[in-house]
Amino acid sequence: LGISGKFTTPDNLHTTTVSVVANPSHLEAVDPVLEGIVRAKQDRLDLGLEGYTVLPLLVHGDAAFAGQGVVAETLNLSQLRGYRTGGTVHVVVNNQVGFTTAPEYSRSSLYSTDVARMIQAPIFHVNGDDPEAVVRVARLAFEYRQAFNKDVVIDLVCYRRRGHNEGDDPSMTNPLMYAIIDAKRSVRKIYTEELIGRGDMTVDEAGELLRDYQQQLETVFKATRDAASSTAPARVVRSREPQPEPVVATAVDAGIIKRIGDAHVTLPENFTPHRRVVQLLERRAKMASQGDIDWGFGEMLAFGSLLADGVTVRLSGQDSRRGTFVQRHAAVMDARTGLDYLPLSTVATEGARFFAQDSLLSEFAAMGFEYGYSVENPDALVLWEAQFGDFANGAQSIVDEFISSGEVKWGQQSAVTILLPHGHEGQGPDHTSGRPERYLQLCAEDNMRVAIPSTPANYFHLLRRQALSPKRKPLVVFTPKSLLRHKLCVSQIADFTSGTFQPVIPDAGIDATAVRRVLLCTGKVYYDLLQARADRGATDTAIVRLEQLYPLPVDELRAALAGYPQARDFAWVQEEPANQGAWSFIALNLLEHLSGVGLRRISRPIAAAPSSGSTRVHDVEQAALIEAALPRG
Repeated sequence: LGISGKFTTPDNLHTTTVSVVANPSHLEAVDPVLEGIVRAKQDRLDLGLEGYTVLPLLVHGDAAFAGQGVVAETLNLSQLRGYRTGGTVHVVVNNQVGFTTAPEYSRSSLYSTDVARMIQAPIFHVNGDDPEAVVRVARLAFEYRQAFNKDVVIDLVCYRRRGHNEGDDPSMTNPLMYAIIDAKRSVRKIYTEELIGRGDMTVDEAGELLRDYQQQLETVFKATRDAASSTAPARVVRSREPQPEPVVATAVDAGIIKRIGDAHVTLPENFTPHRRVVQLLERRAKMASQGDIDWGFGEMLAFGSLLADGVTVRLSGQDSRRGTFVQRHAAVMDARTGLDYLPLSTVATEGARFFAQDSLLSEFAAMGFEYGYSVENPDALVLWEAQFGDFANGAQSIVDEFISSGEVKWGQQSAVTILLPHGHEGQGPDHTSGRPERYLQLCAEDNMRVAIPSTPANYFHLLRRQALSPKRKPLVVFTPKSLLRHKLCVSQIADFTSGTFQPVIPDAGIDATAVRRVLLCTGKVYYDLLQARADRGATDTAIVRLEQLYPLPVDELRAALAGYPQARDFAWVQEEPANQGAWSFIALNLLEHLSGVGLRRISRPIAAAPSSGSTRVHDVEQAALIEAALPRG
C-alpha cells in the first residue's frame, strides 16, 4: 500500500523503517511477493550473504497457513540460491476458525503450523491471553532469525470474539466454541488484574490508562469522520486508452555485439564446459561477427547490452539458466567441477549485475517473487520464464491480483517480464499454448504489454525497450519453441545496430501492387505460411505480422494495410482453436479501427483443449489450416 514509517527503539539508538506490502484478498498470495521485495532491497543494498538487515514479517491466519499451497512454496524458497532473504518471521494469528470453518474441517495436521516443519523451522506456540509470554516469544523468534538466518514461526493461539466481521454471528456455525468465548473475560481485563495483583499498578492507574486509550480512539474516529465529510479533491480519472510509447533508442553499436560474442569464448583458466556447449559458444562468437543470429543469442545480446548500459538483469524459472529447449546457456557449467560461470557478467558495467538461476518447481511462488522484486527494483529487467507457457496457469492468482491490476488498485508499478513458450508443433495439449487469450482478456486501461515477436532482432529490441522505457508496465512475451532453430528465424547484425521494436512487420518480400489477399498473423505460423506461399507461388498474397497485441498498434497496422491498395480479401490466421488465441481479442478490439476491412478468421475449430494429443491429427489439422489460408490453384 506504499505505507512506511519510522519506529525508534526505547534506547533511541536505532531507527527502523517499516513498509507495508499491498495485499489482495487472495489468501497468502502476497507471501512470495513480499519475499521478492525484500530480496530486491537486499540486493540493492549489496548485502550478499552477510547482512540481511531487511526483515520480512508475514502475518497469517491459521486456516490459510494450513490450507494454501503457496505457503509451502514460499517456505521452500527460504534457503534457495537467488531467493533467500535471511529468514522470515511468520506470525500465525491462530483464532481457531477460518471464516466459519472449525479446525477439524480445515486441516489434517494437529497444528495449523505443521507445514513449517518441512524446513525444520522452530515453531513457538504461545498463549494469546498472556501478553508477556507473547513478547518473550517474539524476542526469541527475532533472535533466532538474526543468529541463523532461517525462518521462524510464532503460533499465536487466541480466538476471534466478534466473528468474521461486525455483522457476523459466529455462534450459528460454531455454537460450542462461541459459548466458551462469550464467557471469557477479555485479555485486557485478565492482564490488568494480573498487574494490579502483583503491585505493578493501582486500580486508579488502570482506570486512567483505559480512559486515555478510549479518548485516543474517539479523537482518531472524529478526525477520520471529519476528513471523510470534508470536500475531497476530485479523483484522478485514468485514461481508458493506452498512452503512446516513449521513444527509446534500442539499437546498439556493433562493438558491443562483438564483445558479447567474445565473452562466450573467453572462459576462466582451466574451465572446461561440456563439449556440446563449447560448440554453441563458438557459434555465438561466429554469429557476432558474421550474422545469422538465432533466437538464443539474440536474447543474450539483449541481456548483455543492457548490462553494458548499467542495467541489472534478473532471470529465473524452471531450467532457465540452460533453457527448457537447450537454447540459452546463460550459465555455463564446468564439466569437471560442476561450478558455474556467467559469460555475460564480464560485460556488465559497475552497478549492473546479472542474476540467472533455476527456480524451484513452482509457478505461483516463483512468479510472485519476481513480481515483488520488480516492484522494489524498477530499474532492473526482471524476467520469469515458464518451462512451457501453459504451466503459468499455476500462477494465475499472481497474474490476476498483481500483474494485471496492481497499478489500478494500488498505484503499484511493475515492469516484470513473463516469458511463455508457445506454439502448435504437435507436442500435445499440455505443451502447446501459453494461453494468449487469458492475458489479452485482462488487458485494459494501458495495464500491460503483450507481444509475440517473430525474429531474434525484434525480440532483442522488445526486451531493451522494456528495460529502458520510462513507461513501466508488465510485459507478457509468447516465445518460440521450434523457431529457436528454424533456418529462417535469424537476424543480421544490422538488425541490431539499427531500428527499434516493430509492433507490425509488413511483407517486404512481395510486389505490393500485385497483392489481392492479405493474411494477418502472429508468431510461428508466419513461417508456415511463408513456406507454403513459396511452394505454391502465391504471389498475390501478403503476410503481415502483428508482433504486439496489446496495446494494439492500430496506426502501424493501418499504414501496413494501406501499402496493398488492390487487396480485397483480408484474413486473420491463427494456429489456435477459434475460441482461443488472439482472435476474440482482435474481433472485439481491432475490427472497429479497420473501416472497410472485412477481416475473416482462419483457425482450428473451437476446442476444449489447446490442441490434439496426436501428432498425426496435428499434422492433418495444420495442413488444413494452411490450405484454408493459401488454397492451391
